[in-house]
Amino acid sequence: MANNVDVTNANFEQEVLNAETPVLLKFWAPWCGPCKAMTPVVEEVAEERQDSIKVVSINVDDAPEIAAEQGVRGVPTVVLFKSGAKVASLVGAQKKNQLSQFIDQNL
Repeated sequence: MANNVDVTNANFEQEVLNAETPVLLKFWAPWCGPCKAMTPVVEEVAEERQDSIKVVSINVDDAPEIAAEQGVRGVPTVVLFKSGAKVASLVGAQKKNQLSQFIDQNL
C-alpha cells in the first residue's frame, strides 16, 4: 500500500505526533478477525486520500504501551491525529463509507 506505514515504539513520535498531515492510526492485532476484515477498507481509504491524510498501523501486541497511552481497549480501533493531537477515535470494524464519514466529520 502506497500510504500505509507500520508504526512501532521507535517511530511513533516521528510518524504520528510529528506528521505534517493528519494521521489515521489503525490499532490492530494478528489474532483479530475484525482487524483482518477491516484491512482492505483502510487500504482503500489510504489510497484514495493519499494526498490529504497519512495512514499508519500499529500492532498492539508489539506496542502495548502506545495502545494504553491512547486509551485503546479493543481492536480494531482507528484514531485520528491532527497536528500531533488526538482528534477522535472509533472502535470496531467499519465499512468504507463509515470510515470516510468519520474522517470527514473530524478533519
